Amino acid sequence: MTVAKSPTPVEPLQIAGAPKVGMVSLGCPKALVDSERILTKLRADGYAMSGDYAGADVVLVNTCGFLDSAKEESLAAIGEAIAENGRVIVTGCMGNEAEAIRARFPDVLAVTGAHQYEAVVEAVHEAAPAARGPFVDLVPPRNPDAIEDGGIKLTPRHYSYLKISEGCNHACSFCIIPQLRGPLSSRRIDAVLREAEKLVAAGTRELLVISQDTSAYGLDLGHAEYPWKGRQVRTHMTDLARELGALRTPEGIPPWVRLHYVYPYPHVEAVIPLMAEGLVTPYLDIPFQHAAPNVLRAMKRPANEARVLERLKAWRAICPDLAIRSSFVVGFPGETEADFQYLLDWLDEAQLDRVGAFRFEPVAGAAANTLPDAVPEAVKEERYARLMDKTEAISAARLAAKLGRTLPVIIDEVGEPDEDGDIGATGRSQADAPEIDGAVFLRDVPASLQPGAIVPVLIEDADAHDLFGVIASHAR
Repeated sequence: MTVAKSPTPVEPLQIAGAPKVGMVSLGCPKALVDSERILTKLRADGYAMSGDYAGADVVLVNTCGFLDSAKEESLAAIGEAIAENGRVIVTGCMGNEAEAIRARFPDVLAVTGAHQYEAVVEAVHEAAPAARGPFVDLVPPRNPDAIEDGGIKLTPRHYSYLKISEGCNHACSFCIIPQLRGPLSSRRIDAVLREAEKLVAAGTRELLVISQDTSAYGLDLGHAEYPWKGRQVRTHMTDLARELGALRTPEGIPPWVRLHYVYPYPHVEAVIPLMAEGLVTPYLDIPFQHAAPNVLRAMKRPANEARVLERLKAWRAICPDLAIRSSFVVGFPGETEADFQYLLDWLDEAQLDRVGAFRFEPVAGAAANTLPDAVPEAVKEERYARLMDKTEAISAARLAAKLGRTLPVIIDEVGEPDEDGDIGATGRSQADAPEIDGAVFLRDVPASLQPGAIVPVLIEDADAHDLFGVIASHAR
């Protein structure tokens, strides 16, 4: 979960008397992109941005409503913003529960739902009218989708989330995303590529492709073709991956292109050769959720785990460096000990590189809430611990196999010199997405090293989650 615990500092707009907006952004990267677009629109409308509560004329809280625990975190953030500032507008996924929010916090100025850019901007206009003048009035109206055109970023300069669609057509029994964000709604591929091109030109070295279902991209548009660079390109995941892989930085370097939320539809096979060719980062984020057929059926997900194992082996044969991350739910209603052991055995076969897990939580509006045979909380905890032990052991072995190799690493942070003058840095390999995966810790880096640089690193050590090494040219 990406969380800004206090208003996110962004570049202020230097207009005298401009009202200031603070932002608290909770939830997944898709929500972070929504926050960027809201702030971009507000900046174009004449607002400045505040990095703290005290300096803000109004505070926006972009909430998460996926799980009850996330809702509690969102409510806590709203309460903190009201206590610290008092003038609060709520938006995001939990905005669909306006009555519950107002019952807890009757002083909130407005509540809007997820992806409702115009509604939240209008609420800000009402709460803190923008300064008007010739320098603002002459700025043409902006499309909030056009964040690539000088928009505000809430991530470091060297990586950017690229949202390609909104909503989802699945009816998973444990999930309320379609209720919160609606059915699949894909962006035109030319608009996505134009945004990606401008992000890369502005300094992005890693594009993180996100959606609710990346594999379904363009399905709602009939995979229509649109003009791009003098030719027609389909609105389809494989075409998008190929075109993103053809982008180059101003220095002529291909950016990393990382695919998230990929369902293993048959056409995913066409992306693996692009990874082997170096056009797309060899990384797939696939939300398997479980492996036992009985549980998958109760979740209303396809029970095709045997075929998936075959496909994983085939993919790795094509691209041996392919890293696969996934997430799983333990303690789903009706999950037996045999089902859970099936999942553990499946993981032994699948050898996934990165795994996250969640204990099942009932969510208001989810069909799974009415399923029989609820798993006791103590059993959920015990199974969660066993799953984490299993995946940690797999991760440790897979990372240990990288000792002695030289891997490309993107630098996220460069430290200060220690008492001996040595400088360390933190980066990520191609198997590591920001915020959710591991890191590569470097020793003895040059003082000239900058975040966003991609350097060859000799791997010297590993633990269960992270790698340790030195820039290859500095090895000794």
